[in-house]
Amino acid sequence: MTLVDVVRALARACPKDVETSGELDRALGFLGSDLAAETVVRAGYVAFLPTAVALIAVGLLAVPSWPLVVAAALAGGAGVTHAVHRTPVVLATLERTRTLGSVTGLVGRVVLRMRIEPTVERAATFAARTGDGALAESLGDHARRTAGTPETGLDGFATEWGEWFPSLSRAVSLVESAADAPAEERDRTLDRSMSAVLDGVGDEMADFAGNVRGPVTGVYAFGVLLPLALVGVLPAARAAGVRVSLLGFVAFYDVLLPLALCWTTIWLFARRPVAFPPPRVGGDHPDIPDGDWLPMLAGVAGGAAGWWVSSAVVASWASPVAAVGLGFGCALVVRYRPVKAVRDRVRDVESALDDALYLVGQRVVEGEAVETALDHAGDELTGATGDVLSETASLQRRLRVGVREAFLGDCGSLAALPSPRTKGAAALLSLAATEGRPAGEAIVATADQLTELRQAERDARRELASVTDTLGNTAAVFAPLVGGSTVALAERLVRTGEATRLAGASIAVPDLGAAIGVYVLLLTAILTTLTTGLSRGLDRALIGYRVGVALLLATPTFLAGFVAAGLFL
Repeated sequence: MTLVDVVRALARACPKDVETSGELDRALGFLGSDLAAETVVRAGYVAFLPTAVALIAVGLLAVPSWPLVVAAALAGGAGVTHAVHRTPVVLATLERTRTLGSVTGLVGRVVLRMRIEPTVERAATFAARTGDGALAESLGDHARRTAGTPETGLDGFATEWGEWFPSLSRAVSLVESAADAPAEERDRTLDRSMSAVLDGVGDEMADFAGNVRGPVTGVYAFGVLLPLALVGVLPAARAAGVRVSLLGFVAFYDVLLPLALCWTTIWLFARRPVAFPPPRVGGDHPDIPDGDWLPMLAGVAGGAAGWWVSSAVVASWASPVAAVGLGFGCALVVRYRPVKAVRDRVRDVESALDDALYLVGQRVVEGEAVETALDHAGDELTGATGDVLSETASLQRRLRVGVREAFLGDCGSLAALPSPRTKGAAALLSLAATEGRPAGEAIVATADQLTELRQAERDARRELASVTDTLGNTAAVFAPLVGGSTVALAERLVRTGEATRLAGASIAVPDLGAAIGVYVLLLTAILTTLTTGLSRGLDRALIGYRVGVALLLATPTFLAGFVAAGLFL
């Protein structure tokens, strides 16, 4: 049963009419869901009762106080109802943020096509055809609907997306002005159009970095430092007359606190104006292994090794913690390592793409054919970009095909490279092969444009680096180390007789160690997801790989912190 089936089943239990919002309707439409807004609203109302009942049943085991438990259960049920109603809106916002990450590339393709031929309709069609994702599809739809009319499609496109990216409207206006501008003014107008969208990205990311600094600091203080400090005062709880049950401790550290961190993470993600996620790598890519048996095998092997080593070297309570941390870490790394390898290849090829276009463009300006210029540029460049150009030239000679087929054909040099930016450059070069010498200056200008695009992305990530770097280090090293040392301190107090048990004779040291271990693993996964999402945008493969690496580092760090602190206490 899928999540959609669950929502529909819940909605059938609420036959009364409900009111919906236009925001929810738009979100479901953007996500392409066949759920009606009324169905989602009904499901949210119905989810209130079972959630409240379940929370009452669990809460009474931890806190034997009816008024407090009932109040918390009602609040929890209301929270679930609100979450069901808002989830489509949040998902649509996150997907829209990811989509807007390609706005600079799309406007760049419009501009470069305008440099060759100042026809807005053809520029819009070219940009849509050479891109992928929702943004390119939207531009393509607008271009098709306005074909044969005085409209260009760019106006409607800018109106649709300008609400979320205001600079797009100004960039589109300048593109349309360039079509009617004198030849000597056209390039400068197109440069201003590109600058408008790049400046818009930079300004919005700078504002976002400033706005999230406070919330991220709060996550660090109240999600990491304060909870770990509170663990250290548990031995003094009995002297203060405070009793903390194991169930209550687990509920706070392993349920409520992670849920609060998850909510804060989603809240921050929903406010990110634009993201630059890595290119999508589908499961049909030739370098991606079929099946999930290898990650599962790696997870089982890592978990078994962690269980055996921790039980022999650390303590029996550490075995399940090590098994879960290392097992999931190994499975995630093995699962997403091939995707990372493909993306590393994309990054290597794109690293000198602007230099490649400049070299080819200069030779075309001098009257050399694109086919010959590609061969010479491949010889002059080193690294992955030069290899691609050399392979393209070789394919042209051996298969006697054109530039486009050599790049983008079934056997082309870019057939297995999921890089929209590189494929857009290849489409430009294939167009230049038919246009000849006049396209050379456009290729050179595109090289400068790509340099500016890459610099804009670097600047955007740098704005967030000072915010995310501390959290990333905390997730993988600092929090696990402090957590392990805290458990060792509690064990030392018990061993010396200063405390027979912790928290008023309610929590034994092995139980404390397991509970803190689970908290550390959850904290590692959540904070790594937060830092990755803020810096690169939400991407399942990227987050999965980084969470796996963080777990592989955090788990032994937690255990090492426990062992090392025990040696000195």
